[in-house]
Amino acid sequence: MNKYLLKAIGQVAVPLALGLSCAAPVFADSGVAYVSNQEAGVSVIDLATMTARDNIDVGVTGPRGIGITADGAMLVTANKGGANIALIDTKTGHVIRYVPIGKNPEFVRVQGHYAYVTYEPSAKSGPPSKNGAKDDDGAVPGHIAIVDLKQGKVVHDIVGKPETEGLEFSKDGKKLFITNESDNSLTVHDAKSGKLLKSIPLGKYGNRPRGIKLSPDGKALVTTLELSDKMLVLNDKFDVVKEVATAKTPYGVAFDRSGSRIFVASNKDKLLQVFDAQTYEKVKDIPIGDRCWHFSFTPDDKQILVACGKSNELVVIDAASLEVTKHLGEMGMPWGIVTYPKAMGSIDRP
Repeated sequence: MNKYLLKAIGQVAVPLALGLSCAAPVFADSGVAYVSNQEAGVSVIDLATMTARDNIDVGVTGPRGIGITADGAMLVTANKGGANIALIDTKTGHVIRYVPIGKNPEFVRVQGHYAYVTYEPSAKSGPPSKNGAKDDDGAVPGHIAIVDLKQGKVVHDIVGKPETEGLEFSKDGKKLFITNESDNSLTVHDAKSGKLLKSIPLGKYGNRPRGIKLSPDGKALVTTLELSDKMLVLNDKFDVVKEVATAKTPYGVAFDRSGSRIFVASNKDKLLQVFDAQTYEKVKDIPIGDRCWHFSFTPDDKQILVACGKSNELVVIDAASLEVTKHLGEMGMPWGIVTYPKAMGSIDRP
């Protein structure tokens, strides 16, 4: 295995072991952000200074999905080039283990000592067609691998719908919500076994559901329809109760911690849109960069970091004024972003 370097600034020692019982790293009060770069490993952002501190070379190409354990000790990346996930010790920056997943691993969520990873055996690179599907065999289902991080292996494999994409958990963590792009559906699964509990067709509302997030109180579920320029709001019975117009090609979506605002990243219009979570009226459009899919609040909720892949930058936004305050350039096609301590975002949440 190659050597991977990460400076252990402000961290306590963590035993290099696959188990998750090791002590949590200690950071400055503001914490740290991890950004997956499809062409440059994982950038480590010091949130106290809002500067890039280091880079972790994951050893394979194309890291996209990214997640972190609740104690901050282990980072997980989904690597297209290796058809695997990398389990990374955040203290040393060493890859502890690669876990084979399958072709095109993409989205990662970590809950407890399990990682949930979408992968698409039939998917090809490139944009989708106008009807929402990529140029592939739409009959081939996507999958969600459930990985036991203590054992370092896949323990369940959920056979999903074509092009599984976004993942979210119920408030009690017992259910898993999945968006299925080509199938234009939302499916509900038992989070432990992967068993399908319910399928909600969304095709009559639009095409290509992608981002998905549960409100902090657990009463509303929102999902973006990438090719229909809208966000759907579902209640706790999975009924669609509201259609909200967005800018072009919405993807990443998140509530703020209070549940009072919803944030949506619009790819083609290069905006982070802010909506009132009660009235669904638009509060503001914030100009950002090119192909900005995912974003995260900082752990103190004071700033928002947006990963903009095609402009190779992170855009920093003041969460109160909703104004851009900084651009962190020279990234390597950033895809996803998570923080430690965990914060609200389009991928993760506390």
